[in-house]
Amino acid sequence: MDDFYKKILDNNKQWVETSLASDPNYFQDLAKGQTPPLLWIGCSDSRVPANEIVGAKPGEVFVHRNIANMVVHSDMNMLSVLDYAVNVLKVKHVLVCGHYGCGGVKAAMGNDSIGIIDNWIRHIKDVYRLHNSYLDSIEDETERFNTFVEISVKEQVFNLAKTSIVQSAWKNGQELTLHGWAYGLNSGFVTDLEVNISSNKDLDEVYQLKF
Repeated sequence: MDDFYKKILDNNKQWVETSLASDPNYFQDLAKGQTPPLLWIGCSDSRVPANEIVGAKPGEVFVHRNIANMVVHSDMNMLSVLDYAVNVLKVKHVLVCGHYGCGGVKAAMGNDSIGIIDNWIRHIKDVYRLHNSYLDSIEDETERFNTFVEISVKEQVFNLAKTSIVQSAWKNGQELTLHGWAYGLNSGFVTDLEVNISSNKDLDEVYQLKF
């Protein structure tokens, strides 16, 4: 057994002991069920931990992660998570959180072939194509990269709003608000991208305002 693997097993034991020391019923209570108010759709990047960023405890955030926090209408994994979160857990908020310095977004800005991920990145390239005139007008490469990260998050929120799952929830009068954030790896702070949508009326108004 290598040192890293042994360390994570030991860490688990220590975490259990610490949790039980503060609350003897901690895990028994967790096992009874979950009622998280938030679904987090984030990037798979190991530096973007959903719970830690928002200071949430286990049971408070339902999480889906993929490369570059994409909302793709043919992604059954994402749709299954969304359906369960909205229709079973009855979350009140769905948050798409991207991050500055995202490798998937960066790769989509170039033409190098990486491997099978090229097929996934194609979706991100489509976002760039929709906004290429504006993005190409930004001369500073870092600023253009950061702007693309933000635009991609906004587009994912709009994609989310158009899913049959969210549309049905709104039609049935369910309280559900969509949000978009960009997380700063070098600061720890998030930027609210001000795409807070709780109805089709909001969707139309926000889209016209942002693009």
